[in-house]
Amino acid sequence: REQAVVPVERLAAVTRERFLRDVYPRRKPVVLKGMELGSCTTKWTIDYLSQAEGSKEVKIHVSTVPQMDFLSKNFVYRTLPFDVFVRRAAEVKHKEYFLSEDEKYYLRSVGEDVRKDIADIRKQFPTLAEDVQIPEYFEKEQFFSSVFRISSAGLQLWTHYDVMDNFLIQVTGKKRIVLYSPRDAPYLYLSGTKSEVLDVDNPDLEKYPLFVKAKRYQCVLEAGDVLFIPALWFHNVTSEEFGVALNVFWKHLPAESYDKSDTYGNKDPTAASRAIQILDRALKTLEELPEEYRDFYARRMVLRIQEKAYRNDYG
Repeated sequence: REQAVVPVERLAAVTRERFLRDVYPRRKPVVLKGMELGSCTTKWTIDYLSQAEGSKEVKIHVSTVPQMDFLSKNFVYRTLPFDVFVRRAAEVKHKEYFLSEDEKYYLRSVGEDVRKDIADIRKQFPTLAEDVQIPEYFEKEQFFSSVFRISSAGLQLWTHYDVMDNFLIQVTGKKRIVLYSPRDAPYLYLSGTKSEVLDVDNPDLEKYPLFVKAKRYQCVLEAGDVLFIPALWFHNVTSEEFGVALNVFWKHLPAESYDKSDTYGNKDPTAASRAIQILDRALKTLEELPEEYRDFYARRMVLRIQEKAYRNDYG
């Protein structure tokens, strides 16, 4: 058995008005083509990137395997000068390396103080920021972060969700993105915001039998494409070529809904965290009952949650 595969819709020349009126309210991923992104799409060659930001130090993920797993942490963090990192990430085989000559590299920019500061390309990579025109399809005060990303060819990032809407702007290179609806969370074997199913193409169905029930949305992003990823949609990203991308996250809920200590845009909203804590306490209370009663009242609680909180208008 295989998952149903749905191609992600692609739309060309979408104005801000059309996006907000027709695309955004549907809460589904969509690839936006032909958007005005500035000179970055032509300027950002390996040579230009290397000299634009010079030898400033960057912290990077280094992995000996293509599928990076945040749960088992099958990678190490290392530091390199930016210009050295760019050239290494663009190579397939390395003369100089940390772990192996075919290791993969991944940069996800972070704020000066990871615990307090968000990633903002204007602050971390000011020279490169001047080349980028971020689509202003949300209000300025909603802006949360702009995350600069560089990946080696063949690198695959674990499936996860974020709690904010975002644009994934593919500046150079090519990526394949696999997405799953928030509604399919029960089939994704979650650990926090991440799925335990690492290999979405050849999943271990003995270990993860429900995974086939998840509907797979898929697209390929070419240089210059922008993918709208609505909050809570799971995504798994494979870099088919060395590439540079920029993620822009914005707050679409009231600002006070979000966890103040969240610098990555992936901590559950404060009300959701509170609800989960209350549920954990309720489940602990159920343990005071014999198994037969515990089972009965747990099932009643599930029905009550479905009745009170589930949406019934999913497409």
